[in-house]
Amino acid sequence: MKSLSPYLKTTYFLDADHPAIIQYTKEKTEEALTPTEKVVALYYAIRDGFWYNPSKVSLKKEDLKASHLLTKEAGYCVEKSNLLATCARVLGIPSRLSFSNVTNHLGTAKLEKILKTNILVFHGCAELYLDDKWIKATPVFNKELCEKLGVAPLPFNGKEDAIFQAYDRSGNKYMEYLHDYGHFADLPFALMVQE
Repeated sequence: MKSLSPYLKTTYFLDADHPAIIQYTKEKTEEALTPTEKVVALYYAIRDGFWYNPSKVSLKKEDLKASHLLTKEAGYCVEKSNLLATCARVLGIPSRLSFSNVTNHLGTAKLEKILKTNILVFHGCAELYLDDKWIKATPVFNKELCEKLGVAPLPFNGKEDAIFQAYDRSGNKYMEYLHDYGHFADLPFALMVQE
């Protein structure tokens, strides 16, 4: 098996050595006992603790550092997934980022008007190495937003992938994955900007 060491390193974007990241990780996991329980606690803290807001996407390098999200109340998929992956590394849990192009079929008229497309390019997701396997975790849409859209908030148990549901509660198309960019040990900044 390939070494997991690249997935434990502190990087510019996954700044796991930042004091605010270390403190946040400690606070959000203090009641959890096992690595899986700690990651699950972080998932829910990030999913619901930062409102999902894709209308203020910044492509400045410094704004994409995990520690930068801790200075804000809202973020989008890349920021929130990056924070989860970074906090996992603080705990000594290997993590990586994966990216996809997706179409969100619900509640995106305002966003489509801004982007001039219904395809969300370079949607971010965290992948965590737990119990000898990689598990996807998408801590993106906070529960209040999901309730507004009529979609169940995405649960995560640390044992199975948590990726967006294909349909909402009424059976309408919700999220469709179109293209998979693969996974990365660090945020692939140049590729993200290009895409």
